[in-house]
Amino acid sequence: MLKTRVTELLGIEYPIQCGTMMWLGRAELIAAVANAGGLCCLPAALYPTPDELVAEIKKTRDLTDKPFGVNVSLFPALMTRPFDEMIQTVIDSGVKILETAGRSPAPYREMIKDAGLIHIHKCARVKDAAKVDRLGVDIVSIVGTEAGGHPSMEGVTSLVLIPQAVDAIQAPLIAGGGFGDGRSLVVALAMGAEAVMMGTRFMATQECPMDQAAKDKLIESSETSTVMVMMSLGNPMRTLRTSWTEKVLEMEGQSATLEELAPYISGQAGMDGWQQGNVEKGLFACGQVVGRIKDVPTVADLVQNIIKEAQEAKGKLDALF
Repeated sequence: MLKTRVTELLGIEYPIQCGTMMWLGRAELIAAVANAGGLCCLPAALYPTPDELVAEIKKTRDLTDKPFGVNVSLFPALMTRPFDEMIQTVIDSGVKILETAGRSPAPYREMIKDAGLIHIHKCARVKDAAKVDRLGVDIVSIVGTEAGGHPSMEGVTSLVLIPQAVDAIQAPLIAGGGFGDGRSLVVALAMGAEAVMMGTRFMATQECPMDQAAKDKLIESSETSTVMVMMSLGNPMRTLRTSWTEKVLEMEGQSATLEELAPYISGQAGMDGWQQGNVEKGLFACGQVVGRIKDVPTVADLVQNIIKEAQEAKGKLDALF
């Protein structure tokens, strides 16, 4: 066991979170991470009705007796129903860990606190981390520009961002963006973070419900195989570089409107690509750490390898001192 404030609060064995991945957030992956000693959250936005979300929570509970969470993204574009209703569904389900992301959780903070949930809020800027810390969230999560999905417009790397965030808050910090093995876990802990979040690394696992052709594409990719799109919309997304993303970049360079871009950046296209293995269709969220992925292990083997490598890295550092 590797104890930090994050592991103690969440009741997990290792300070490792599998990043919430919209279309891939199924019970099988969430339970596999929980059983391996980490944390993973079901994405509420993937389940449009309360009954569908509750059913997936039950399915997850049938697969694990370990802690897991539910993510409620506060991005308006992912609003399938009112956010307070989504949070109330989580409360009623008995799940005790809630992750929010996107806009400020301030309107819902009292509701979350009164329900006794452990509240993680994910952000991408130090000033936002400081704001939610003042709101009293239990754990702050922050991602550097290396991260797949939605880092900030500021383009600050994890190596700079994480220690700044640690110094700006009182709550424990989960660090994301560029993490995928035991050595980077040790780096995050050395910078003051108390857990790491890994998204891209967990996509290349056997339990991840992604087509094998897409997993093979991850293994073939390098650290330069990602690109930032949607900068023109003020909502940057790091995604795998494909002919599809090149088209999006071309349109952005020609000052395309949101309406013109919408068919190319819609989530449905990305979901189809993941599930069918056609990564040339849609935006395929992916971090720069993809260049370090060379295999597709089980989640359990991945987590154990991360911890083993972290112990070896710590041993080398101890020898230096």
